[in-house]
Amino acid sequence: METNPQSVSNTRKQICAALVKAQKGFGPALKSSQNPHFKSRYADLSACVEAVVEALNDNGIALTQHTHHAEGGVCVETILIHESGEELSFGKLFVPCTKNDAQGYGSAITYARRYHLQTALGLAPEDDDGNAASASAPRIVSKDLIKGTTTYAARPKPTQRIPDEFHEERPRKAKPVEADDDRIPF
Repeated sequence: METNPQSVSNTRKQICAALVKAQKGFGPALKSSQNPHFKSRYADLSACVEAVVEALNDNGIALTQHTHHAEGGVCVETILIHESGEELSFGKLFVPCTKNDAQGYGSAITYARRYHLQTALGLAPEDDDGNAASASAPRIVSKDLIKGTTTYAARPKPTQRIPDEFHEERPRKAKPVEADDDRIPF
């Protein structure tokens, strides 16, 4: 069955417009949780939800995440529901379970919900001290939501890597990159 792209965009017109307005109000998903195994910090599920839910709700959008049956793991679907009745699904994300018990499945569900939410809504977790993020993450110089463009500052030069026998070293030029794609990213 073929779908007319024009009819699809018309059926989601209100939710798409509300999502654009909501994204302007998204806060940062702060890396406030500690992973003792990897000795690193990460933005947990509550930090991700906290970063977006108020802006979504203020624009008439409810956030829901559904789990689906999946052999050997969990499958999570993130859906936005607009007050007009329009819905926007971001597909399903499968995450395998490392342990076949309640804790393993619970952990996989939380992991899937967090990463699917970050992907669906374009969240990039940030360090709350600012300094740790400045060395590795690209810095946004300007963002034009009407044109759909984002300009990034040049990344700092990477640390010297020792070439291995399988990869050839290529010279890298650091320069600002502009995204000129005017499509909605979902």
